[in-house]
Amino acid sequence: MPRTTIRLAVRGLLLIEDRLLLVNAYAGDRSDLLCAPGGGVEPHSSLADNLVREFHEETGLTVSVGAPCLVNEFHEPSRALHQVDIYFRVALVAGDPQAPWQDPEGIVNRRVLASREEMTRLRYKPDALPEVAWGSGTLYDPLERLVR
Repeated sequence: MPRTTIRLAVRGLLLIEDRLLLVNAYAGDRSDLLCAPGGGVEPHSSLADNLVREFHEETGLTVSVGAPCLVNEFHEPSRALHQVDIYFRVALVAGDPQAPWQDPEGIVNRRVLASREEMTRLRYKPDALPEVAWGSGTLYDPLERLVR
């Protein structure tokens, strides 16, 4: 098995009028899987600064970063992939989630504002997302297999 390096990423949970902001997890239309906005951490920048940057790239929105609320791990052994995501509660500072925008990396092409009830009809990861978004406290969501 190839050597696996653990990738660290940050993601933000933004509730707008009791609806969670989600984005497509994979470029284009190859999957309907949704996730919270965020991405890989760059060295020598705080987790909060990384999240503000990634959130803006993927949504066009500016957020302030609050408390961490979830640590999630996923992996795909055949690809030597193991990622740890740290989720934070975020608040909207500027921008309109309905306004047009373009992800500079070309990955995110759709945003979804979903109620907790609507989440039951959507595909998303991690599994604990609704519990965390509409709950309180901090959770650990153990290692899951990567899905497409």
